[in-house]
Amino acid sequence: MSLSLHEITKRFGDVVALDNLSLDVRRGEFFTLLGPSGCGKSTTLKIIAGFYKPDRGKIYIDEELVNNVPPYERNLGYVFQNYALFPHMSVFENVAYGLKAKKLPRDEIRRRVKEALELVGLEGFEDRRPDQLSGGQQQRVALARAIVINPKILLLDEPLSNLDAKLRLYMRTELKKIQRELKITAIYVTHDQDEARTLSDRIAVMKSGKIEQVGSPHEIFYNPRTRYVADFVGFSNFIESIVKDVKRDRVVIDLLGRPTEIMSDNEEFKLGEKVIVTIRPEFVKILTGGEAATDSLYVFEGIVEGKNYIGSVVRYQIRIGNTVIMADHIETPRTAIEIGRRVKIGFEKEMLRILKG
Repeated sequence: MSLSLHEITKRFGDVVALDNLSLDVRRGEFFTLLGPSGCGKSTTLKIIAGFYKPDRGKIYIDEELVNNVPPYERNLGYVFQNYALFPHMSVFENVAYGLKAKKLPRDEIRRRVKEALELVGLEGFEDRRPDQLSGGQQQRVALARAIVINPKILLLDEPLSNLDAKLRLYMRTELKKIQRELKITAIYVTHDQDEARTLSDRIAVMKSGKIEQVGSPHEIFYNPRTRYVADFVGFSNFIESIVKDVKRDRVVIDLLGRPTEIMSDNEEFKLGEKVIVTIRPEFVKILTGGEAATDSLYVFEGIVEGKNYIGSVVRYQIRIGNTVIMADHIETPRTAIEIGRRVKIGFEKEMLRILKG
């Protein structure tokens, strides 16, 4: 099923939780609402579910206006952050709850619960209670309860946030696999950018009740449209600059004291305008072998001021004039760089992005 939100506004007292938000979710896609706490992503999900009514705007599910349709008639599956399992009920009874509410025949309930538990890998757990399950198993029960009713859309509100890191990675794979098997439209809420990039067909990055950018994980990561998106999704260097010239698809800016051309097809820039140039640390190369400038790199000299170990790479802080640039470098005993050393760094030309200042 497809979903459309048109100019949704929601206030809680003086707080504007959603501000004229519009959004389209395609049939069968895994769509993620990504943003920090308080940005409005969970409020959006609850409005879709019918738990909240918008102060203004329209909600369409498969082109049907559902503003006045109560939650239990929208036929949407909802997986809560805390799973919201009934502690006094068995796994079977938890999963069967929605089917019993619909007064389906007993044999059909038993068949559908069995199928749902098999799908999430919990066959044989029917008689256990939630307190006899691990966190990952409880999450699977909550998912089975949501999908057993054959919902039009599956809504997931940070369902993996209570799991440990290893189990969270495993459940990402399982969740995406189940969504693909069911060919169901899924709308997922998270503040975890890695989770969003792993699971999503498309992502909406949210800020203060509005959507900053919608796009594929690749588009969001490699072509951010605003500084907020570039900063929230991954880590970026931000370099203040001024427009020196404007060409058809390129902008000439003053990059660290050097005239530099950058591709730009997103915005109209003006001469003298203040802009921000951004590049991610993984696209800044430290040239340790005397490499010369190439067609793919803009090369600068700087001094190493510090370094931090981040997973398998070392993130160096390199000062160029008044600007500190972060560069990720795979370090070995032979390639380690001491603090205070003068080095050359190369910006990958294709990975430089220019944003409004």
